[in-house]
Amino acid sequence: MTSNFSWPWQYDFPPFFTIQKNADTKLKQMEAWSALILNYHKHNKILKIRVADSLSSPLFCNKAIDRKLNTNAVTALLNYLQKKGSIEWDDKQCTSCTVLWNNMDQWSDLVYKWALQSGSVNTVLTVHELVEGDATTGEQFHGIDNWFMVKILETLSQKGKAEMIGEDGVKIFL
Repeated sequence: MTSNFSWPWQYDFPPFFTIQKNADTKLKQMEAWSALILNYHKHNKILKIRVADSLSSPLFCNKAIDRKLNTNAVTALLNYLQKKGSIEWDDKQCTSCTVLWNNMDQWSDLVYKWALQSGSVNTVLTVHELVEGDATTGEQFHGIDNWFMVKILETLSQKGKAEMIGEDGVKIFL
């Protein structure tokens, strides 16, 4: 799943996998990890992180240098991303989260822009067409999970630019 992903230089630097104590260094490290987490998830179109599973993920475990983040470090990074609006915790225990390399407004704008450019406004579309259809190949939202596309379409609907039809249909308006 990580094919063709470009790891930053820090990923091969052992101290990167230990949260630093110096405030300035720690801030730079948190920013570098934030960029890495978002880029990795965007590249691989992965929307979820389960903290327990993340410890064996190549993202947080670099076998080449025998280094990995511990649970506390992963949770600290995810809390940092949550404060920036880049993840949403799925539960109060903070065991799982949704990664937002785009915020929901940006996601809905991408779908709306595609609908305008493709002439798909005022026609009924299915979630499957948007996620897997030939017409959306090359779009950021192509290939994402259906449940997330529904969430995007609900955001578009709240803006008054779309109407959900049943559970898996949508009509996008001008």
